Amino acid sequence: MKLSNKYNRIIYRLWSPVYDAVLGGFFSKGRVKALIAADILPGEKVLLVGVGTGADFPFIPEGAQAIGIDLSEAMLDRAKARLPLPGRDIRLQVEDAMALPFEDASFDVVLMNLILSVVPDPVLCMKETLRVLKPNGRIVIFDKFLPDGTKPGFRRRIANLGSTLMGTDINRRLGDILTDMPCTVVKDEPSILGGMYRVVLLKKA
Repeated sequence: MKLSNKYNRIIYRLWSPVYDAVLGGFFSKGRVKALIAADILPGEKVLLVGVGTGADFPFIPEGAQAIGIDLSEAMLDRAKARLPLPGRDIRLQVEDAMALPFEDASFDVVLMNLILSVVPDPVLCMKETLRVLKPNGRIVIFDKFLPDGTKPGFRRRIANLGSTLMGTDINRRLGDILTDMPCTVVKDEPSILGGMYRVVLLKKA
């Protein structure tokens, strides 16, 4: 099956009550590594695309101004319960990551943790993200990808049938998503699950 906004609203409404309990600890090391790579400075404006339950909030440094967007109102309700946080200006909005409502060059940093494997069209999502990012701005991605230049084997294709039912695609390649995008890869490091998950730092051209 293919992911869609309609399906994602349904599945992440179901995920919302248990997401942190089931997956919060599993993803925490990757989130920390991603926020270290982002190197957010006081006063910088940050966009969290697919903010989910707000699990990244504790790792955002004081002095940052952040907007978190997500398609799922149920997930955002969980994120709201984490706020306010001392020294951080964090706002939340229900938005589509493939049609961001912000002006061009609005943000210094964009966090894309566990979103490119979820949105129906990751290429459009990346184009929108780069559009709202300032020149020389930074994008940090923490997500799972199929290695560039490879095809999923039979077992992985079968596993992906189950993972898409759970709301995520394990067979996307980051290289395909970044083709012809106006950005450069500054850092690409393996993260959890033997490097299936990666932390990638991009810089807008």
